[in-house]
Amino acid sequence: MKLTSACMASVLALVMAAPLAAAPARAEPTVAQSPEAPRTYTAAEFYQTRSYGMSSPAGLGFSADGRSILISSDQTGVFNAFALPIDGGEAAPLSTSTTVATRGVSYFPHDGRVLLAADSGGGGSELTHVYVRELDGTVRDLTPGDNVKADLLGWNAARDAFWVTSNARDPEVFDLYAYDADTYESRMVFQNPGMFIADVSPDGRWVAIDKPVTSADSDIYLVDLQGDREPRLITAHEGEVAHGTYGFTPDNRQLVYGTNEHGEFHQAWTHDLATGAKAPLIQADWDVEFVSYSPSGRYRVSALNADASTELTLLDTTTGQPVRLTGMPGGDIGQIRYNADETRIAFTVSSDTSPNDVWTADLATGQARRLLTALSPAIDEADLVESSIVRYAASDGTIIPGVLYRPKGASAANPAPAIVLVHGGPGGQSTRGYSAMTQHLVNHGYAVLAANNRGSSGYGKTFFHMDDRAHGEADLQDIVDAGQWLRDQDWVADDQVAVMGGSYGGFLTAAALAFHPEAFDAGVNIYGVTNWVRTLESIPAWWGAQRDALFDEMGDPATDGERHRRISPLFHASNIARPMLVVQGANDPRVLQVESDELVAAVRANDVPVEYVLFPDEGHGFQRRENRITAQEAYLAFLDRYVRK
Repeated sequence: MKLTSACMASVLALVMAAPLAAAPARAEPTVAQSPEAPRTYTAAEFYQTRSYGMSSPAGLGFSADGRSILISSDQTGVFNAFALPIDGGEAAPLSTSTTVATRGVSYFPHDGRVLLAADSGGGGSELTHVYVRELDGTVRDLTPGDNVKADLLGWNAARDAFWVTSNARDPEVFDLYAYDADTYESRMVFQNPGMFIADVSPDGRWVAIDKPVTSADSDIYLVDLQGDREPRLITAHEGEVAHGTYGFTPDNRQLVYGTNEHGEFHQAWTHDLATGAKAPLIQADWDVEFVSYSPSGRYRVSALNADASTELTLLDTTTGQPVRLTGMPGGDIGQIRYNADETRIAFTVSSDTSPNDVWTADLATGQARRLLTALSPAIDEADLVESSIVRYAASDGTIIPGVLYRPKGASAANPAPAIVLVHGGPGGQSTRGYSAMTQHLVNHGYAVLAANNRGSSGYGKTFFHMDDRAHGEADLQDIVDAGQWLRDQDWVADDQVAVMGGSYGGFLTAAALAFHPEAFDAGVNIYGVTNWVRTLESIPAWWGAQRDALFDEMGDPATDGERHRRISPLFHASNIARPMLVVQGANDPRVLQVESDELVAAVRANDVPVEYVLFPDEGHGFQRRENRITAQEAYLAFLDRYVRK
């Protein structure tokens, strides 16, 4: 289940050979589809596509000598860290795990050591530790402990220490530690009273802490480590207003934060650390997703969540103008990292039909150059499908946005089977961008409508809170209405419409089959919640204060158990009459395996076809390529068996 936070930044993304101030127009599918059918590809071919990611935003992405970029890739079948030469050539492995996803977090500033992050519990426990890879290739756990979860928060300005948050002292809270970059000696810098440590100023004086009160109301506190070290509220307000930290400015003068106090959407504001004065920084009719700076402060990156696409701006603060890059295809730029003297950046470029490619650019000339291509060479990008944004009216008249993928060749004369795809959450959002899962299904003739039901983020605070304490009811009806919208399209086969989703989307999938048993022809439930009473009682301790915000949105199991039973598919499984596929990771700490086990048994008791795929080595999301292929093959085979006629 994805935690919601009103100011949580989404995945980075952006533009091309134009000012980096607005995303380029995307080609929309034409009404008249090409009669020529695309070549179809196997799940294995889609998942031979490589996934690339840059270092942590809190880390250093370039090696000390500027010759390599730190990336993570699943090219071996599971994520590992690699050093990618800036001049091109093969990436050198920095980790070699065959079982546990291991990611490159940061280079060290003055030598070739690397910080890594990996799940210490293995198989999806989400108890990540921070490791150091020494110059001789040996790896050392810097945050040991059986039930410890730790993350890199950043480097200080002097680059002689780095900050880590860890729950080693108390499973429910994350304290702040400073690690000496040479000796790895650590000391607790700040003992967290039970909130979320969001950032530390580069000079190490100030700590910003976020405190969720409810899903609609949150605050920011500042701690002066050179003063009384007591958290001081800086976002006093009346009513329900969401605030969240973006980060400190490199000159240690301001905190940049997000707030929806001034309208429907989150704006970026600044708080002066000396005077307390506040001022708007970025205002728009969409949420500001994030604001960050290069280490010197010369460049500022910001992004808007604009109708399910990310519009990113890379601003040169010395000129006030956006940086221009040349030599690139259309797509979304993201994950920008700077070299030490800020003359060069590394970044990713992606689109609906192309996953993250790795690029670099000279900031003086703007000339960009591709270093890695992610899409499998077996796949012709022309066979893939661009999405379009659609809107449909729900039963009560509420307008619901969605991202639609229409298969090539679908027409009134050749109607396509269709899937309503439900995102996770509560409070997630389906956005445009490459998805191997979606493209594989569309490539095999299925239309996919990724519905952003009420309660989704990205469309203003009113829409976001429309499903509070109404989960499994109003938002579920939006999913049912999405199925009807698909059936109303003359190019969709109206008797071949399925519902599919993961996590909270898996819950809505199972709920659709249980509470609207005639609405869909089949359902694919991927690690979905089936018993809210048990799920909310078993939230991991490290969720801490955010658990209280989730309880405010979903209801407290101590007082709202009756409602939770009412909306839980498990207790109404006798209603399910349409085939279901359930896919689950045995080590999932968020949605326990028993959730799926019990639902499968209950539906089988109805003499309804149920298929169950259980991965013994996965958690909440599938990290291993072979497992992703197995799951994808199961999706298509199941849909072909029970939906396509």
